[in-house]
Amino acid sequence: MNLKIDKDNVRMDSYLAVALGISRSKVQSLIKEGKILINEKKVKASDLTVVGDELSINKELEKPIDLIAEDIPLDIVYEDEYLLIVNKPSGLVVHPAAGHFEHTLVNALLYHFPLNSKKTIRPGIVHRIDKDTSGLMVVAKDDKTHELLVEMMKKKEVERTYLAICHGVISHDTGTIDAPIGRDPKNRQKMAVTKENSKNAVTHFKVIKRLNQATLVECRLETGRTHQIRVHFAYIGYPLYNDPLYGNSKKVTSFGQMLHSTKIKFVHPITKQLIEKKVDPPVEFLHLVQELTLKK
Repeated sequence: MNLKIDKDNVRMDSYLAVALGISRSKVQSLIKEGKILINEKKVKASDLTVVGDELSINKELEKPIDLIAEDIPLDIVYEDEYLLIVNKPSGLVVHPAAGHFEHTLVNALLYHFPLNSKKTIRPGIVHRIDKDTSGLMVVAKDDKTHELLVEMMKKKEVERTYLAICHGVISHDTGTIDAPIGRDPKNRQKMAVTKENSKNAVTHFKVIKRLNQATLVECRLETGRTHQIRVHFAYIGYPLYNDPLYGNSKKVTSFGQMLHSTKIKFVHPITKQLIEKKVDPPVEFLHLVQELTLKK
């Protein structure tokens, strides 16, 4: 079982004791035995937690998890007996984290669909997008479909296209950013282009429209690293608008980073039907494009 840590600067043993519902001394023993890992590495009981780090728990420690089904509206753009595609709004967290099991997309899914949540806090979730990123996500309705979709993601058989508004005017019409991403060694709350403990990351982009000191781009992901588009565009000097973590300035509006999962395309793992869905960005995104166009 994997969990995302959602609190900073808490002793690891104290945090895990609450998250796992076991004693602190038991956690310390498990850490020494290597049965609990953070980001796939061994951890010390005295280490401090960092938001976003991934906690891996030995299977024998997994316990049933009862998540609350919540009546949160869903914008469903496609559905059949095996899967659905949801247009997630900006501001909605995809799945619960340790100690925080409410008000997420998963809670909404459990209300609308009979997903099994007894063994995981991510029932049906094939891939995720950041809290403040809007747009399309695939959700599996059963274990077999989930397994097949996850394998398709690994084989790059699911095409995902994003729209983003970047600071600065990009001169090239198209480009590919091929730069490995890992945890930022200087700030553990961020990801970064780095050679240390990183994984390959590739983002293809093309310019849709050049704006006033900004660029509207379309991005296609070849890999799916955490914060990939945000990190890559900040790395090449064109950070996304409204991105407080990787941007050069504070938010220009109360909305989140200007990043939208606009299209998804894949062959249905069961029916073999070609599925291709596209949704427009939210009004806040479109209004900013219009505003930056009028400023020319």
